Amino acid sequence: MRPRRAATDLAGVLAIDKPSGLTSHDVVAVVRGATGEGRIGHAGTLDPLASGLLLVLVGRATRLARYLVGHDKRYDARITFGTTTDTLDADGTITESVPVPPGVLDPAYARRLLESLVGSHLQIPPAYSAIKTAGVAAHRRARAGDAPVLEPRPIVISEARLVAVDPDAPSWDVTFAVSKGTYVRALARDVGRLAGTVAHLAALRRTSVGALDLGSALTLDAALDSAREGTLPSCFIDPVPLLNLPVVHLVADEPRDGSPVSTHAGEQSDGDRVALLTPGGLLGIYVASRGVLRAETAFVPEIPR
Repeated sequence: MRPRRAATDLAGVLAIDKPSGLTSHDVVAVVRGATGEGRIGHAGTLDPLASGLLLVLVGRATRLARYLVGHDKRYDARITFGTTTDTLDADGTITESVPVPPGVLDPAYARRLLESLVGSHLQIPPAYSAIKTAGVAAHRRARAGDAPVLEPRPIVISEARLVAVDPDAPSWDVTFAVSKGTYVRALARDVGRLAGTVAHLAALRRTSVGALDLGSALTLDAALDSAREGTLPSCFIDPVPLLNLPVVHLVADEPRDGSPVSTHAGEQSDGDRVALLTPGGLLGIYVASRGVLRAETAFVPEIPR
C-alpha cells in the first residue's frame, strides 16, 4: 500500500538524474508517492525528451524553489538537420523537410557557426512552451491550432562547443552552457536556419545546474529505494552552495523562530539577502533592513545540511 500523502518531517533537496520519457511533474508525483510527503516540487523543468539533472524539493524545502531557478545550466544536445517539428524536438510531428547543404557536415564549418552563437541574444521561445499569453499557456494555444505570438527573450550563451558530427543522421552533438530561460529546442531551430536548412532537437541531457553536476545526482530508482528504506535524508544535498548568497552564522542566543536578528546585520546593506545558518542547518533567507536581518523565507526547524 502506498503511503498517505500527508506531511512528513522530510526536508531537503534531491539531485535526480531524470530519465528520458518522464515529465518533471511525473518525477515529482513518483517521489510524492514513495515518501508520503505532499509537499514535493522541482526547480527547473526538463522536457519529457530530456534526461539529466533535476532538482527535486522535498517538504518545507519546496519554499527554496524561487532561489534555485536562476542558475546557468549546461547541456549535451544532439541537433538533427533536414527536418523540423511542431515542438522543435523529436517528440513532435514533422512539419517541414529541407535538403541539408553538404557543407553543414564539415566539422570546421560547424565549429565556426557554433562559435558565432556565443554571447547575448534575443530568443523567440517555442510555441510549445509554458509561457503564458493572455493567461493561457502557449502550448495549449498551439495544440488548439492557435499559433501563439511570443515575445523574444534575452538569453546568454556562454559556450557552444562541437563534440561530434554524424553524417548519417545527419546531426551535430553539441555542448551548450546557457543562462536561465534558454530553450535548447529553440537553439536547434536557430542553428538549422543559420545553416541554410531546418533542424530539430533529437536528444538532450542536462549535465549541470550552477555549480552542481551529475556527479552529485541519484538515479530516480535509487532515490525511490532510499525513500522506501527510510534513508532518504542521507541523500539530500546541501542547498546552501546553490543559493549563491553570503552566509551568516547565527549567534547562539538569537531567536530561531523567524524573528528579526541582529547577527552581523551591520555588515550588510539594506536589501542584501543572506543565507542564515545555525549548527542545525539553514534557518532561512534573510534580508538586511535598518540594522537587523528580517526573514524573507524562514525554516522552523532548520533544513539540515
